[in-house]
Amino acid sequence: MWHKHMHSPAKKPKVEHSSSNPGGSGWSGGGGFKNSPKLEGHGQPNEALKQERRALPIYPARQQLIAQIRRLPSAIVIGETGSGKTTQIPQYLLEAGVNGGAAIAITQPRRVAAVSVCQRVAQEKNTTVGTSVGYRIRFEDATSSSTKLIFMTDGMLLREAILDSKLTKYSVIVLDEAHERTVHTDVLFGVVKAAQNCRLKTGLKLLKIIVMSATMDVDHFSRYFNKAPVLYLEGRQFPIQVMHTAEPQSDYAFSSVVTLFKIHKEAPAREDVLIFLTGQDEIDSAVKQLRQLSRDMQDLPKLLILPLYAALPPQQQVKVFEKTPPGHRKVVIATNVAETSITIPGIKFVIDCGKVKAKVFNARTGLDILRVVNTSKAQTLQRTGRAGRESAGTCYRLFTEAQFGEMSSNTVPEIQRCNLSSVILQLMAMGISDVMTFDFMDKPDRESILAALTELELLGAVEKISESDMPKLTPLGKRMAAFPLDPKYAKIILLSQEYGCVEEVLTIVSILSVDDIFINQMNKRDEIQSVRQKFVSSEGDHITLLNTFRAFKSVNGNKAWCFENFINYRHINTAREVRKQLRDICSCQGIQFSSCGKDTENVRKCLAAGLFLNCAQLSKQGDFTTVSSRLTVSIHPASALFHCKPACVVYSELIKLGKNYMRNVSVVDPEWLQEVAPSYFKQKKVHLMT
Repeated sequence: MWHKHMHSPAKKPKVEHSSSNPGGSGWSGGGGFKNSPKLEGHGQPNEALKQERRALPIYPARQQLIAQIRRLPSAIVIGETGSGKTTQIPQYLLEAGVNGGAAIAITQPRRVAAVSVCQRVAQEKNTTVGTSVGYRIRFEDATSSSTKLIFMTDGMLLREAILDSKLTKYSVIVLDEAHERTVHTDVLFGVVKAAQNCRLKTGLKLLKIIVMSATMDVDHFSRYFNKAPVLYLEGRQFPIQVMHTAEPQSDYAFSSVVTLFKIHKEAPAREDVLIFLTGQDEIDSAVKQLRQLSRDMQDLPKLLILPLYAALPPQQQVKVFEKTPPGHRKVVIATNVAETSITIPGIKFVIDCGKVKAKVFNARTGLDILRVVNTSKAQTLQRTGRAGRESAGTCYRLFTEAQFGEMSSNTVPEIQRCNLSSVILQLMAMGISDVMTFDFMDKPDRESILAALTELELLGAVEKISESDMPKLTPLGKRMAAFPLDPKYAKIILLSQEYGCVEEVLTIVSILSVDDIFINQMNKRDEIQSVRQKFVSSEGDHITLLNTFRAFKSVNGNKAWCFENFINYRHINTAREVRKQLRDICSCQGIQFSSCGKDTENVRKCLAAGLFLNCAQLSKQGDFTTVSSRLTVSIHPASALFHCKPACVVYSELIKLGKNYMRNVSVVDPEWLQEVAPSYFKQKKVHLMT
């Protein structure tokens, strides 16, 4: 079934200064995660941690690396797998005083990595998170005025740039895992580059930029950052035996289970396994299946099966880093969150399905198409590298060598396949009006930028656009930019004061900002529907969500109550935390808090005023037609309105899952929509049925 070849280990560590890519397949990574990350920095004796740091491959190159960075305004650092660059370079810069007393920002594409790396660095520095080392992620700030190393998501640094486009708080910005090319990463490239140029022109202290990436796109990065020199840092990559399947696999989830049990029967205990699957539902299903199957196994090590994905709460994420108990084998089933900065100790085997979930936005129809696609070669190499972090390992690829050869070299940047309305609003809030000429590394197509500008214009966030005029942010647009939300949700919150339903709208928007709060199990569908009926509103999903949160609050967030009512405690509790943060922003915006009580008509009026671009009419054929693009759509089966046929609805999002579905749907009166946007419906030549 399997065909094999080998990856060779890296040579001894060194820093090589070059301006071109010497070839080879280096894997960028975190290094040094030998123990469970902890909130406290006192998990081990300080001397032991010092020894671990000195044992990392990056350590002999420390002085040379600091000297190079000290003299360069920008540098591209290529750190092979296991080199320790993610955890060590920020500490080296701080210890050598390269920051000149100012803070150092270190960005990560994902919250999991930002928090995990921060916790590890705090542990190595024998301090607590929030003192000299801290992190900032969406709706969570673990920093203080004394914090000098600030680990954060790309999006958080972007939000800081809205208030301070020169990023004067920082003397060094480290853009880690830059090759992942999330939408925030790509915008941040341009913003940080502009801040550096601006500080040079105005005589302010130089802003150093350090970009850390895998080798696949290194020339592209170097050219973009004014031909920045490339520093190659070799790492501790052990040999990896790569096994491809002889034939294509039609069911990769099933194949991953079969491959795991093959490993389990042959390999000694405590040689752990990392399995890559595509999403939370797929992972949760695999975890449940494997736990059931492993119960009947005799005379084999016990399986410790753990999920890992971005929505998992921190206390559960930490479990994957803990040492495997004697007589056990740890099996971590993860999304692509485990591809890069976080390193899970004990992994000897990787099972790679060769797939990833990718969302593609169609600017013309407003449709988000979420589908499972093949990984790129760059992603595949990253996954393979996970098997060689601590010793020689094996990677089982659930696809053939021919299929690997057909993969694209790099992932299409998210900036070229997403809705740009939030991006454009953020750029304009930073004072960048000419968004069409913004210095993107890989520019989105003109149609997508114009579609985003048009949406913002219709929402009242920018002034009327013409071919000759530069778009300009309105006072409403500036207020909308203060919220870390999709622009339409920011507008709904701002409008809620007029409708006297601020408290209700904050609840609904908070729930829409987290993963699904409802637990859906196929084998308990009837029981779930029966239990959930007490929350369901004939007005639609948004009021159903409101009813659910009110009930959760009435029992003081009782965990047992959530279990009995098939509510995901973790997600609804996260929504409660998000709500507190949004309420704080409202206070800063001078919004007067109000509640409409049990009469929720004004809530739907407010939703209609913010979601009028997302409205659909019932057609004579029994389906719905969107007003914006005349697309035929249906109500999602999970909706409270699935079996209903209201004349007019608004929805939160459109997704394509076989059919085109509206998610989170509410019934609205057509007259409400005509009142809030008469010119829009006139332009669309639509008269909403009453």
